[in-house]
Amino acid sequence: MVEGGIPYAMATDAAGKVGTEYGTYSEAKGIELRGTFVIDPEGIVQSASVLAEPLGRDIDEMIRQIQAAQHNQATSGAEALPVAWVPGKLTLTPGADLVGKVCDTWKA
Repeated sequence: MVEGGIPYAMATDAAGKVGTEYGTYSEAKGIELRGTFVIDPEGIVQSASVLAEPLGRDIDEMIRQIQAAQHNQATSGAEALPVAWVPGKLTLTPGADLVGKVCDTWKA
């Protein structure tokens, strides 16, 4: 469904062991809910999304979250990424002077 395939690791969990750990396995139904987790190289979950089985996922949003996590790691968390951030767009510098002024700063 994605032209050229997915350029990163994906996993399946037929036995439900990982799903149980991440809270996505429905024992009553014997299925996994649609869970997407972006996990950084240190093993820290940077993004999590769990959807009911009839809901579809958005591959563009998954890729955007991966890019945001990669950018965050590359800058050692020195930049905050506003809603819907994509590579090349404005980032914010976290700090006390930004509190309550995110919208003003973002629109500047």
